[in-house]
Amino acid sequence: MNRKIAFVGLGNMGGPMAANLVKAGYAVTGFDPSPAACEQAVEKGVVLAGSAAEAAAGAEAVITMLPTGDHVLDVYLGRRGGAPLLEAVPTGALLIDCSTIAVQDARTAAGHAVEAGHRAIDAPVSGGVVGAAAGTLTFMVGADEADIDEARTILEPMAGRVVHCGGVGAGQAAKICNNMILGISMIAVSEAFVLGERLGLTHEALFDVASTASGQCWALTTNCPVPGPVPASPANRDYAPGFASPLMAKDLALAMKAADATLTDVRVGRLATDLYRDFAVGSGRTRDFSAIIEQVRQEPFEPTQEVTR
Repeated sequence: MNRKIAFVGLGNMGGPMAANLVKAGYAVTGFDPSPAACEQAVEKGVVLAGSAAEAAAGAEAVITMLPTGDHVLDVYLGRRGGAPLLEAVPTGALLIDCSTIAVQDARTAAGHAVEAGHRAIDAPVSGGVVGAAAGTLTFMVGADEADIDEARTILEPMAGRVVHCGGVGAGQAAKICNNMILGISMIAVSEAFVLGERLGLTHEALFDVASTASGQCWALTTNCPVPGPVPASPANRDYAPGFASPLMAKDLALAMKAADATLTDVRVGRLATDLYRDFAVGSGRTRDFSAIIEQVRQEPFEPTQEVTR
């Protein structure tokens, strides 16, 4: 194939994603400021560049997988002193941002790319590190109709599913709405297991009922917060992420920012955001988001007068 793809951000998600592009026959040139990430990427066949702009030179498409919208804009525009990626990439290249960032940041970044003579889409992912390694990620794509077919050919080696959600920014909108559901449902599942423990239910008994009844959800059947019922869940590995709690806290904060901008009442979402914000800077900072169950177990609770009657 020998089509050149630049990949900026070779961390826990980006590294395996770039490796799957190499397996598919793409010539992948990458950049990451972390020496450890670079070393692992080289082992998987990625050619290293000295900067994001250097990686983008001559590329037909550029994929970014970065922590925040500011990082994406810094790389695109060279705001931290490096050469602007948008000036290095050939005119007309397709820029694919797979980071999870604010909807407005995605649209701003795409606007700069188009102004510089390129095409741009947002394509955040769901599926975590396991999905990145297996090439089974779900991509939520915000793109013009003219760009979606080309984008699919690049994304499919990394994907189990590619969903076109609408125009630029729609991918980010879908991602933050999905993760608000996920954060809320993980807290609900955790509270149910803790209540079940205190009522004398075994984890397996509650799982066997809820996983085939109206309580069924991804947080239960795939990422179960207690060890045992789902052997592949992080709970069986002392909550090694997976999807780390600080990332959940970040995504929920993005959802709240969007809720404020659209005057949307998301009271349960705000409670989940507060719980994950506190957990992510405390005992959950290096753990999977399902470890929130430990916070539920420890949280002091004063029953109301009505409850005690």
